[in-house]
Amino acid sequence: MSKDKVIALLTDFGLDDSYVGTMKAVIANINPGAYVIDLCHGIRPQDVIGGAFLLGSSYKFFPEGAIFIAVVDPGVGGERKIVCVQTRKYIFLAPDNGILESILAREETLTIVEVSNAEYFLPDVSSTFHGRDVFAPVAAHLSLGVKPARLGESLKGLRRLDLPRPETSADGVVTGEVIYEDRFGNLITNIDRNVIGGTESRILSVAIGNRKIDKLSTSYQDGRPGEPVALFGSSGHLEVAVNGGSASKLLNCSRGDGVTVAFEKSH
Repeated sequence: MSKDKVIALLTDFGLDDSYVGTMKAVIANINPGAYVIDLCHGIRPQDVIGGAFLLGSSYKFFPEGAIFIAVVDPGVGGERKIVCVQTRKYIFLAPDNGILESILAREETLTIVEVSNAEYFLPDVSSTFHGRDVFAPVAAHLSLGVKPARLGESLKGLRRLDLPRPETSADGVVTGEVIYEDRFGNLITNIDRNVIGGTESRILSVAIGNRKIDKLSTSYQDGRPGEPVALFGSSGHLEVAVNGGSASKLLNCSRGDGVTVAFEKSH
């Protein structure tokens, strides 16, 4: 395996502390040639659902063979397992808390192992910073050619995350909810193009909070300044945004709030 293997980091650590930099230092000590990409460190603290969404909407843009470290880990130091999942194109390291739910739904899994072989950890493992002491060194060793099977015993499955799923009523109205709010205040929902099923042109209205948006837009600039718009964003999910502002603040909405999509009657 090439020493310049890509390692992608996704955490809820933020950038105000030294956590992310220390993880990178551990990787550099083991494999200085690894190419480390910061996928995201701004996930809300302990927001496993947000981490699952971002990982699921981003991983496919990475080169084949990339190794992902996904550390949104409220159970660090507890009984939860650390797992390594190998698919046909990628390797994922994560706590067994459901953060890989979107990956399991999209990728064929070849191998799942519990990461328990301390040979690939740092010598002293803290009970509160497995990102540094376990995830980072294990990823670095994987990038040097260590096979996932060397990390521990095989597992039959993983803990699943009960992600909210949209529903369609008898009269065709789709009801979903906000699953992620980005730093611009855009409200991203669990309604994607697969749910709509190619009927975007028949969308009559999108309702969220106390507002109804009477058309589907193609860009954030379609609305007047300060006006909310509904569109399918880069993730393929329906989102509500505000031209030049924050939908979250304007509509006083956040994750978990409901969204309904109504359609023109077909003739």
